Amino acid sequence: MSQHTADQPRTGTAGPGWWTEAVIYQVYPRSFGDSDGDGMGDLAGVRARLPYLRDLGVDAVWLSPFYASPQADAGYDVADYRAVDPVFGTLQDADELIREAHVQGLRIIVDLVPNHSSDRHDWFVRALADGPGSPLRERYHFRPGRGRDGELPPNDWESVFGGPAWTRTENPDGTPGDWYLHLFAPEQPDFDWEHPAVADEFRSILRFWLDRGVDGFRVDVAHGLVKAPGLPDLGAGAGRVGLLDDGVRPFFDQEGVHAVYRTWRTLIEEYPGERIFVAEAWTPTVERTARYVRPDELHQAFNFQYLTTPWDAVALREVVDRSLDAMRPVGAPATWVLSNHDVTRHATRFANPPGLGTQLRTAGDRALGLRRARAATLLMLALPGSAYVYQGEELGLPDVVDLPDVVRQDPSFFRSAGQDGLRDGCRVPIPWTTDGPSHGFGPAGSWLPQPGEWGALSVQAQTGVAGSTLELYRAALAARRAHPALGAGDRVEWLSAPDGVLAFRRTAGDRVLTCAANTSAAAVPYPAPGEVLLASAELPDPGTLPPDTTVWWSSAS
Repeated sequence: MSQHTADQPRTGTAGPGWWTEAVIYQVYPRSFGDSDGDGMGDLAGVRARLPYLRDLGVDAVWLSPFYASPQADAGYDVADYRAVDPVFGTLQDADELIREAHVQGLRIIVDLVPNHSSDRHDWFVRALADGPGSPLRERYHFRPGRGRDGELPPNDWESVFGGPAWTRTENPDGTPGDWYLHLFAPEQPDFDWEHPAVADEFRSILRFWLDRGVDGFRVDVAHGLVKAPGLPDLGAGAGRVGLLDDGVRPFFDQEGVHAVYRTWRTLIEEYPGERIFVAEAWTPTVERTARYVRPDELHQAFNFQYLTTPWDAVALREVVDRSLDAMRPVGAPATWVLSNHDVTRHATRFANPPGLGTQLRTAGDRALGLRRARAATLLMLALPGSAYVYQGEELGLPDVVDLPDVVRQDPSFFRSAGQDGLRDGCRVPIPWTTDGPSHGFGPAGSWLPQPGEWGALSVQAQTGVAGSTLELYRAALAARRAHPALGAGDRVEWLSAPDGVLAFRRTAGDRVLTCAANTSAAAVPYPAPGEVLLASAELPDPGTLPPDTTVWWSSAS
């Protein structure tokens, strides 16, 4: 069991801030725990399982959106930022969850969705009802169409989910009206952050949740708030819109976003307890990502370049170096992440050949994928900085790639030429028990069907079982907390190693941690540089590193 002090979040080892080496666990509330049997997870279900997260050894919990929403995009279409959707509970449930998390020694990070609202948001509903000329339309991007009768979209932008990024409205008198911008689903109109009322509203929203005790915010689409002046066309040959584009798009990664985050940083520092912001900033390079975490802006940014790197020693070393080198000048921690609610779980990505993208519909070699996923986890947790764990990866869950189309709910699945629309596969409710109607997720079924073999991967089935993925995660997180050379710092000392092997040393005080990851398909000789602290797979002898295996050794300096 992890050690912590009740009634206050754990802070880890001494450092400039708790987040610099924290392990943060993402909870997707609709798929974590269902307390009332309606098949949908809720905040009470999360609260009941906080002791599990405490004992797993994480430092903080990031909750995907639970705000009042029509759920057109699983809660990322927010109708009221100060209310809890009834499917997840009540505002009192949120308060009790925050309070209980702090009792358990855990911090709570909530999702913030500032790029767009729901089309059911009061501002947007009134803007449509009032018609052209309404002042509320200035808070979104309403524009007249092109063509003789305004029948064409205002520009050539495409939605990330596929299709045009514009939808035409109907005037109150029934005639065709202006168009509005939505970089994602039509039910998610983009705010115009040039309007002061938008900035004022979100500062108020931040204070609302900070006053309720949250420890930070994950900022959704942090790179998308500000659009280029005049909303210029992309032009011919721009190609499909991607989140990791090679260049800066006129709707992503604009300079103006940084002024927004500087005001937010000033606001959050008024509050005690080291509250933080985490950016979901899909940028072309880690160097551009570093601009979001300069000392007067946000605290962390997800490292999507690392997430999208194949299981290859050369590629991994390059992205680790670039990440650490980019973050060091701005004094921010590097972050490491392998899975989340938007990408195919890494146990399935690594089961398939590289280069297929981040949303897959093929299971691949399940045994190979799990072996590589376990090795990748130990590699990630040995790197300096903060690590993110997506719910269920500690169970070794694969993506559910064979969901029937009729049950899918990802909005991009129903639009053409956008994201692949296969995000439902990583969102299937996780199994807690070996049997039951939803394997312990709740007293009834689940909103997405669970595979028949889910029970064998459940928390109950893996707890106390030597060599299980769950026990590997528990041991790794306990070792990371106990060993001074794990997590802390901002650099690694690379070691010479056979082809296909990534090896480095980290030193803290009189303790040395050596990590070696064999990404190749063959065992290689590797003399043990100390006592084995942890290995992702069974070691046949102390001088051999098996294929697709990561080992930690501890020694004196």
